[in-house]
Formats: sequence, structure tokens, C-alpha cells
Amino acid sequence: MPFDPNQSEQLRRRRFRPIPVRLLVPNVITLLAICAGLTAIRLSTEGHMQLAVAAIVFAAILDGLDGRVARMIKGQSKFGAELDSLADFVNFGVAPGLILYFWQLHELNNGGWIAAMVFAISGGLRLARFNATMDDPNKPPFAANYFTGVPAPAGAITVLLPIYLAFLGWPQPPAILTALYTLLIAFLMVSRLPVFSGKTWRMRVPPEMVLPVFVSVVFFIALLIGYPWHILSVGSVLYLLSLPAGWKSYRDQARKAAAAAAPPESVAPSSPAPPFAPVATEPGEGDRPARLN
Repeated sequence: MPFDPNQSEQLRRRRFRPIPVRLLVPNVITLLAICAGLTAIRLSTEGHMQLAVAAIVFAAILDGLDGRVARMIKGQSKFGAELDSLADFVNFGVAPGLILYFWQLHELNNGGWIAAMVFAISGGLRLARFNATMDDPNKPPFAANYFTGVPAPAGAITVLLPIYLAFLGWPQPPAILTALYTLLIAFLMVSRLPVFSGKTWRMRVPPEMVLPVFVSVVFFIALLIGYPWHILSVGSVLYLLSLPAGWKSYRDQARKAAAAAAPPESVAPSSPAPPFAPVATEPGEGDRPARLN
């Protein structure tokens, strides 16, 4: 076919059409989270462990903001979802594993490196499974309020619990115990354990509760800034203790859904007896009904 310059110009304009700013804002937040995760790796190599852990916490806060901001301003995009997954792998898989390795796991040589690698790989597998099953049509409606396995940000925060306790002045645990704890969190991330997600919680606040919510948020931020390692330690322990409650809640809702979907038992209708059916009697028994053979 002959070359049409007008058609080529139309394709070029369609390909390079302007992108709304609302689609860029969540991606900028995600890129800031990646910068925080990479900075945490650098700080851990230089021995600034407190700043490295603070950078991971900051990346987790940004990770919780980008999705909510995208939904609020209607800035969701396929590109943003893929970028968020890559950011989570770096920030909550690679960075915590390296921080633990530079902090203590290097004492086990290859064993500590294997524990750090298993954690990082588990984070990547957890994210890949989440992306693959996000649009599963066979998922029951109540399952939208649960994650399958511990999510990557929560796994990154809880796996650093030994470091929080060391910052509080607790005796440093043996390296083998830290490695086993790291492998435990990695197993929880790739497991099929149902975990509360909170996605279906209503985000609307009654008018009379606006000021108390503001005060509570400011109070929590002040506690996190003033006592970061206390808050992170208590929060990590409470989160691990809440995992059995999520599993039990999921099982209860699954049983209710199965009972509601089960068809009622079919009962065969019994044929009514004739109104004046004769009754056989034996001699000498009067009007007492006879036993039917």
C-alpha cells in the first residue's frame, strides 16, 4: 500500500498524547519509596543501622500512601501497578535481607547469606503470586478482606524485630536464632495463611469523630517519632499474635459461605394412606391391628 503521511502523523499524535498529572502523582510516591529502600541498603553497608531501619519504615509508609492516593484521585494505571511490585521487591525483600546480613547474619558466613537470600526470594514470590491471583474469578467475595500469606511490607517490618530489641538495649540474640526467625517470616510470606488486609474497611469518618481521629493520628505519629523502637517492637509482636485470629475468621466465613451455598436436602414426598383402608385382624384379637408379614 502507498505511504500515507497523514496517517503516520495521526499515529504519532496518538502515541504521544499528553498524560494526566493525576497518573503521575502515585508513581512519584512509589519512586520515592524505591529511593528510601536503596538508601537503606547504603546506610546498612556504612554501619548506620538505625537510619537504615528508619528508611525501611519510611518506605513502608510511602507504600501505604501511593495506592490510596491513586484510588482517591483516580490515578490507577497498569504501569503504576507493575512499578509498585518492583518497588516492594526492592524495599521489603532485598533491603531487609541485606540489613539483617550486615547487622548479624554475616557471622554465619554462607548460612547467614542463605537466610537473607531466602527472605528476599520469598518476598519476590509473594508479590508474583499476589499479581497472578489478583483478578481470580473463583475467589469468594469475603476473601477480598484477606491476604494470602503475610504481605511484603508487614514481613519487612516484623523481620527486623531483633534489631528493634537490640536498639532498646536487649541482649543481642545468637546469629542462628536470628537466621531461624528470618526463615520463619519468609515462610509466613509464601504460605497460604489468610491474613487480615483491611481493604474492605469503610474509609468514611462520622462528623462527630473527625477531631478525635485527628488527635489520635497526631498522638500516634508523636509516639512513633519519640519512641520508634518501642512502637515498632510492640506492633510487630501484636501483628504476629493476630495471625491466628485472621486464620480463624477466614475459616468461620468460609464455613458460612459453604453453608449458604449448599442446596437444601431433598425430601421425597410420602404417599398418603387411603382414608378408609381395611385393617387385617387375627382371630381372637378383636379389633387390635394385626402384624403385617
